[in-house]
Formats: sequence, C-alpha cells, structure tokens
Amino acid sequence: MTDDTLMQEQNDEKQINAAFNELLDRYLESRHRKKVEIITKAFNFAKQAHKGVRRRSGEPYILHPLAVARIACVEIGLGSTSICAALLHDVVEDTDYTVEDIENLFGPKIAQIVDGLTKISGGIFGDRASAQAENFKKLLLTMNDDIRVILIKIADRLHNMRTLGSMLPSKQYKIAGETLYIYAPLANRLGLNRIKTELEDLSFKYEHPETYHQIEEKLKATQAERDTLFEEFTAPIRAQLDKMGIPYRILARIKSPYSIWNKMQAKHITFEEIYDILAVRIIFTPRSEEEELNDCFNIYVSISKIYKPHPDRLRDWVSHPKANGYQALHVTLMSNKGQWIEVQIRSERMNDVAEQGFAAHWKYKEGGGSEDEGELSKWLKTIKEILDDPQPDALDFLDTIKLNLFASEIFVFTPKGEIKTMPQNSTALDFAFSIHTFLGSHCIGAKVNHKLVPLSHKLQSGDQVEILTSKSQKVQPSWINFATTAKAKAKILAILKRENKELQMQGEDMLHDFFKKEGLEWNETNISKLCAMHSVKDVDELALKIGKKIILLGNNEVNELKERPTQNNWKKYISFAFGGNKNKGNGTSSEKQAEEKPAQLDIDKKKIIKLTPDAIQKNYIIADCCKPIPGDDVLGYIDDNNRIIIHKRQCPIASQLKTSFGNRLLAVQWEIGKALNFPVNVYIKGIDAIGVLNQVTQIISQQLNVNIHKLYIESNDGIFEGRIQLFVHDVDDVNTICENLKKVENIKRVTRIENFDGQLTD
Repeated sequence: MTDDTLMQEQNDEKQINAAFNELLDRYLESRHRKKVEIITKAFNFAKQAHKGVRRRSGEPYILHPLAVARIACVEIGLGSTSICAALLHDVVEDTDYTVEDIENLFGPKIAQIVDGLTKISGGIFGDRASAQAENFKKLLLTMNDDIRVILIKIADRLHNMRTLGSMLPSKQYKIAGETLYIYAPLANRLGLNRIKTELEDLSFKYEHPETYHQIEEKLKATQAERDTLFEEFTAPIRAQLDKMGIPYRILARIKSPYSIWNKMQAKHITFEEIYDILAVRIIFTPRSEEEELNDCFNIYVSISKIYKPHPDRLRDWVSHPKANGYQALHVTLMSNKGQWIEVQIRSERMNDVAEQGFAAHWKYKEGGGSEDEGELSKWLKTIKEILDDPQPDALDFLDTIKLNLFASEIFVFTPKGEIKTMPQNSTALDFAFSIHTFLGSHCIGAKVNHKLVPLSHKLQSGDQVEILTSKSQKVQPSWINFATTAKAKAKILAILKRENKELQMQGEDMLHDFFKKEGLEWNETNISKLCAMHSVKDVDELALKIGKKIILLGNNEVNELKERPTQNNWKKYISFAFGGNKNKGNGTSSEKQAEEKPAQLDIDKKKIIKLTPDAIQKNYIIADCCKPIPGDDVLGYIDDNNRIIIHKRQCPIASQLKTSFGNRLLAVQWEIGKALNFPVNVYIKGIDAIGVLNQVTQIISQQLNVNIHKLYIESNDGIFEGRIQLFVHDVDDVNTICENLKKVENIKRVTRIENFDGQLTD
C-alpha cells in the first residue's frame, strides 16, 4: 500500500467518523428515545458492507447512507428505526447480504422497511413506462404497510438531488424530471414543505441553469428593497403583538426560484411583475393548547385593524386543515406602500407540522404514537382503491395518482350537513364517486345549493351538494372528460373496461358466426385483412367495434376476404396498375431511408449533442407541441421510430418522457448561429389608438428587419389584443422584438406564446 493510498484511507475514515458523530449528536438532541446502540450497530454493519466502494463523485459510498439518515432524523424528524433503515437502505441491493440477514441482526421492523426500500430501488422509473408504473405501484403499496418507507425514499432522493452535479447531463434531466413529477408532489402530500421546495428548486437548477441563476441574481438585487418593506410593514404589527403579550416571532417568507419561474410561465409575466415574492409569517406560542385557535383569530383581528384585509383572500386552514395536515390562517393585507402582502399566522405546533408534515405529529402525540390517522389514512385508502383497479396504460396511472398529489382543496357539504374535503376543480360527478361507486355510476345530475346542475358542474368551497340518481343510468364514456379526481377517473375506466370486455366477447361471437355463415376460414391472414380494411390495430379492437355495432359485417367484408373487387377497393387496383412504378420507386427510397436512419443514431449518450444547421435539417425533428427555437433549454428524445425529437425541457410532454423513458433522453445544445429561421408567436395587448398597428409593423419589419408571417388583431371596448407569427433566428431575436414593442406607449403587454391561437390566463 502506497503512502498516498494510506493517507486517503485515513482521511476517508476521519470524514466518515465525523459524519456519524454529527448524526448521533443531532439524534440525541431530538425528543426520541435514545437508542444509540442499535444505530451504532447499523452504521458499523453498513460501513463494513460498503467498504472500498465509492460514489460517482469519488467520496466513500457509506457517506450517502449517513447523509440519508441525517435527513431522515433532522429534516423529517424520524426516530431510531428509520435512522437504522436509512443507514442500511442500499445494503441488500448492492451487497451479498439478504433481508433475512438484516432481520436476524436488527429485527423484523427494520428489515421490513429495508425490504420496501429495496423493492422500489433503481429509481421509481425503469426503462419502460409499464415497468415504471409497476415500481410506482410497489412504492404506494409499501407506503400502505409503513409510511416510513416513502419518507426514507424521499430523504434518499433529496440527497441524490443535492449531489446531482457529478452525474451526466442526460441522467440529470431524467432524475430532475422524475423528481418534479413524483417526489416533490409526494413530499407536498406528506406535508414536507421545506423538502418539497428544495426538491423543486434543485430540479429547476439542473433543468434551466441560466434561468435559475438569473432569478437568483434578481432576488439578490432586490433583497435590500424587500428588507426595508418587511421592517416597515411589520413594525406596527410587532407593537400590537407586544401589547397582547403573546410570545411570537415574525419571519419573512421569500418565494422560491421555482415558484417564481412557475408563475412567470403560467401567467406569461416577467420577474418584475410578480408582487407576492415577499410574505410575512407570524409564529406564536399559544397561552395553552385550548387557546391555540382563539389566539390565532385574535392576532388576525388585531392586525386587521392596522392594515385593511383583502375581502376575498382570507384562507382558514385552522378550522379545516389541508389533507396533508397543514394548519394556518392566511390573510392578505394592504401595506402603506399600496402593495398587497400575505400574512400567515401559525402556532409553533402548526409551523412544525407545516415544515415536517406527518412526522411532526409524532412529536405532539403522547408516547410517540403512530402518524396522524385522519387525512393521511384517507389518502392511502384512495390510493389503495386505485391500485385495486388495474389500469391498462401506465402513464394514465401515474397521472391519475398525480392528480391527487398536488390538488388544492375545497370543502363541500352533503345534504345532511356533513363536510367533505375534495380536490379543487372537482365536479358534481367526482363528488358522487367520492361518496360511493354505486352513487357515481348511476347519477344523472345534481342539485348544488338547491339548484339543478349537470354532472360536469365545478364545485366551489361551501357548496351543498345533493346527487340525483336513476337505476337505468349507466357510466358514459364522455364522463372521463370531466371527472377530475383520481378515484372517479379510476372507477369510470374500470367500469367502461368491464363493459367493453362484454361487448368485445359479443363481437367475437358475431365474427365467428359471420365466418361460419360465409364459409370463410378463421386464420391470421383473413383477420389481418379485416383489421387493415377497418383501420384497427388488432382483433380485440375489431371485435369491440363489431360488438358496439360501429362495424357491420356484410358484402364488402366478404368481397375483401374473397378478393373480389368492390367499390371501395377499385382505387387500389387502379393505383396499383397505373402507378406501380412510381410507388415502387417511393417504396425503395423509403426503405433506403429506413435503413439509413438508424445509422444516423450511432450516438454516444454520454456526450452533449450539438444541434448544427445541417443536423437540424437532416437528423432531428422539432417537437410540434412546444416548438423550441435556438436559445430555449432543450433535450433530445429517441422515439419508437429511431428519430430524435427536440423538446423544450419544461414542455409537459417532455416531463412525461423524463419520468417514463429516461434512458432515451439525450443532452443537446444549440450551435446554429443565425443560419436558420424558426417560427415564433408573440402576443400583444394594450390600449387601442390610431396608428398602433402601424407602429408595431414598423418596429418589426423596418427597424428589426424581421419577416411577419401571420397577423391577427381585434379591438373591444378600447382594448386591443393581437397575435403575430414571425420568423426569427433565436430567443435573443424574440427578446429584442418584445423589448422594442414594450417601448410603444399604448402597448401594455408583450409575451411569447407557444400556439398562435393559444389562450392566455391573466
């Protein structure tokens, strides 16, 4: 062993022991029972198991389980069982030890959690979407057994995101996309607000590094201004709270870079137009547990006397906690500077729950207890119901679950006055299914606040809902379009699937009878001919359409199978007879293309692919869904036909691809210069005046020398709206155009939009 190696080993040992001692110190500070022995035993076992192994960043592997255990202990507030499971979480997967070995050494509980973590390792998402959904199902099922499995998995993902810099760019997009798609919503649903925010920000940082740094810089530049506003705004509030004699602390809550960017994208606005970057948080210690609610409202009343509250923006999550356990009173007040500022009023207990989620409930339960029963078990029950109905499409399954992860809530009442929590944008149909599947599948309409409404009616908080049913009613395929909750969608799909199965079997019988009657042979060739004739992909779809009476079997089918010319297929004969050579020519050239195409894809996925003018025109396809142009943050995706599609990184389709087909992603970079022109759509809005259109066209065509391809403009009540399609070289061109148009006095809003006819939300 050389001196260098020996020195390296000694340094590693120092680093590992320092990390472990810090973990123990933090654990001993917590309220949990002090089981230091078992934690030390787990650490020594994991250290031995991972001996000599290093992470991609070059550090000893054991530092990763130590970091995960620290997150589980300090940031989620879990105890010794979870810390041991976190230390051992990679042992079964990466070494020769088995779950039985873990059970013999550490007991069944820790072994069960490690087993759950091993089952869902390798990322939730495998190579194929179906494998990924299977893994996700496993994750949710293990959650039903022990919620700690998912909490440690989130801690594991958080550490991976913190150390993502050492990964390849294509891997970074996959992991960041997966994190935004599943882990951040899961953390949100479990009430881990701080972790959710960090996961979102880290994903954003790796997907859009330049934009992230721009927002960071702008936040730094406006920090002093915000500090002054905070001090001036809170001074009278502090004086008032001092008079009341309630112990309190006031904090400034700054919107996270990801939230800011998300709002900029959703509302098509700039950083300077976001007015709620600063919020104020009042955290108080109640006089007693019974007085907590009263103190909360007393603080609200006293600060409302200082500043005028916004009448529509009082959010009472104290009386009705959110499904993830969140409690607080949110009120929006008008500051002396003429700016609305949100104030969040929470007790110390509510604040712990807001930051640490369900794990924090253990602190406040006598003797530790289990996690909060109410809302969490309700949510787990919903997930269990969805898992009981096998879903044909993996991505649908993921989206269905996701619907319930991120939804804000509304409160509605049954006819008897019972309160029900529903996701925002729920319809009367969702409400029916949330009460009972039978009620949902037989409902014909609803009465909301005693008025008759259709099933697609969107519910508002405070509505009283009565569902009207009929025994003859059946589930309609169109219902899937306005059902919004995971439960309703899953049930409707399951019922339709069951009905389709029956119709398909009827269709198969009709098809067999038809073959028998016409004396036709039941073989693959004949079935393929019928499928091709009716443009269906397989015999199941054919049978279903026959069962639904969409396809009626008759003479045309007989003629097709017996190869007699019919009216429909004369065209085939004519084109074959007269256009044969041309078709053959086309066929061979397309065959040549098909042969040549994979050769182009001899790609090293580890390298960043350069998008040059030549390559763009020959090898790549610009995605139609998000229409990226040079300067946009993009990624490449290899589709089923071996073509590379270029998507914007924030495109919703790309988000699904990142989570489902991460292994097909490529890191790409524009290197085009000003060689090619790309279409881009710009939206303008302002005050109508004579000559505005003339000014717009002059700026675009004459000053900037850009070609206008399409222009639509209309004026109503003195306000005009317009859409312009231009051909530009890159994002810089678009920004220059937008900046110059904003200088026109009467134009109040200029923004790039993806679709020419796209609607903008204010």
